[in-house]
Amino acid sequence: MKALILSEYKKLDIVDLEEPKPSEDDLLIRVQACGICGSDVHGYDGSTGRRLPPIVMGHEAAGIVEAVGGAVKGFRPGDHVTFDSTVFCGRCFYCRRGLVNLCDHREVIGASTPEFRRMGAFAEYVTVPARITYSLPDNISFEHAALVEAVSVAVHAMSLTPVALDDTVVVVGAGMIGLLALQAAMLAGAGRVFVIDLDDSRLELARNLGATCTFNSNVCDPISEIRTLTLGRGADIALECVGILPSVNLAIEAVRKGGVVTLVGNVTPRVEIALQSTVTRQVRIQGSCASSGEYPACISLISRGAIRVKPLLSAVASLDDGAAWFRRLYAREPGLLKVVLQP
Repeated sequence: MKALILSEYKKLDIVDLEEPKPSEDDLLIRVQACGICGSDVHGYDGSTGRRLPPIVMGHEAAGIVEAVGGAVKGFRPGDHVTFDSTVFCGRCFYCRRGLVNLCDHREVIGASTPEFRRMGAFAEYVTVPARITYSLPDNISFEHAALVEAVSVAVHAMSLTPVALDDTVVVVGAGMIGLLALQAAMLAGAGRVFVIDLDDSRLELARNLGATCTFNSNVCDPISEIRTLTLGRGADIALECVGILPSVNLAIEAVRKGGVVTLVGNVTPRVEIALQSTVTRQVRIQGSCASSGEYPACISLISRGAIRVKPLLSAVASLDDGAAWFRRLYAREPGLLKVVLQP
């Protein structure tokens, strides 16, 4: 089968690999679309430590069931499906409590570390456990289904965040996850959603998706603007969707006393927070990791148009052109958000 492999950092090659065989509990999926995630772009240069070459990356995917393992029930060849990126054991302390994203033996499709290697979906075929696979309704295209994983990350973050009706929410970062978090916050009942970013085109997209106000922190002081709009208090909630020091502290400063900051971005391994501001204002900080059972809800939200993914899709391209698109995304080409590759 044809696959796009990270043969070494910053080097992607189209290669011919043996078609994988499904185990008893697996499905063999003929991949129809696979999105390039920000974590794949960061893994492209080795900065995450979770894409050790050689590895076929890609975990935001959808396709057609080609074959089913002997123990699998509920799926058959020809089914249109998508799948979670997290492979959980189902037996550990956390899995038995429904916290599958915190599984002690968690592995990720399309990732490789010293502990595990899971070949991903930038290939014609991929095998995944049936337990992380979900059927698609007829009205969701494969290209849009490839964005379900990203939607689930935003929806999971919102599910952990105690939003009350008419709350003011700040989203820091108007990338893929931030723009989905904006939509999830509105669905959760937020009265106003402010979005902060450095890219005017992304801020314009945020407004088109329903943001109340947007702020480019290169040209204004977003904290001052937010306080002016909230009678000097600050927002009730902030969703940090970047994962670097300035944006984390920006999120903390954006909320009122007793406010909540949910950290979704995961780029920098360590950040130094404004401790006194956090403690003396009794700000609650909540981490959010991947997703945990939100896939069916996310598929329904996309199917009903409650969360819009089409405006976030920048390009659909052939797997053969994947290396070029990785280079463009890595270079932070203006206007690019989500690129989906088709094997």
